[in-house]
Amino acid sequence: MHASLKKRLLGILCIFSSLCITLCINANAGSAMHWYCKRNSEHKQPQLDTALSFIEQCNGVYVDKAHGDDDPEKVIYLTFDAGYENGNVAKTLDVLKNEDVCGAFFILGNLIKRNPDLIMRMVDEGHLVCNHTNNHKDITKLDKQDLLVEINSLEQAYTELSGKPLDKYFRPPEGTFDQDSLSAVNECGYKTVFWSFAYADWDNENQMSAQAAKKKIFDNLHNGEIMLLHPTSATNAEILTDVIRELKAMGYRFGPLDELFSDEA
Repeated sequence: MHASLKKRLLGILCIFSSLCITLCINANAGSAMHWYCKRNSEHKQPQLDTALSFIEQCNGVYVDKAHGDDDPEKVIYLTFDAGYENGNVAKTLDVLKNEDVCGAFFILGNLIKRNPDLIMRMVDEGHLVCNHTNNHKDITKLDKQDLLVEINSLEQAYTELSGKPLDKYFRPPEGTFDQDSLSAVNECGYKTVFWSFAYADWDNENQMSAQAAKKKIFDNLHNGEIMLLHPTSATNAEILTDVIRELKAMGYRFGPLDELFSDEA
């Protein structure tokens, strides 16, 4: 074979091989979905893509549809993903107590093990304590049995500490999910709670300024909002009092997650 032709054929084969690898990677990664909400400046509730309708079929929520854009009753749901303490979780609890507001804390096993005092504060001060898995693993990479272990081991640790059952609300780590995992969670008696607002508050080395964070929150405010905050954020600890007071001044009340499923009784 002519050297130049052989070189061209080898190049084509390399390109084809590369395309095959890319397609395989994409296909394998395609089963996992990553939750996000498209923001808008009109203070409207985000809409669920029809391809994700299985979320609601699996007892999942992301916004309070009963309190829509035009509902005169204004309600917001404060939720926190709490995996560890760096001083700011305690500050967050202080703010909530001072402002007489309750929220829902989705916790990891690490917080139970290292900071049982904070867990008991959540219980004693009226917050919901919910399941974020024991070890913050990607639940789409777990088989059903391993997923049950992640859920049940957190339940057990919490009950051994508090003497109470864990509140049956679940949030997948990093918002990564698929239909099989949500179905398994639902079979365990859990309701999955996503969110209709969040912002980049989780990186302790790259915190948004207080002014910018408050602007982000209020620019995207909508009725029935499920707000996700990370209580490890120094910025959130700084602004939470102002955010709560401004929301109250605007006529918002802070609802418990139980309201999102009250029509199931």
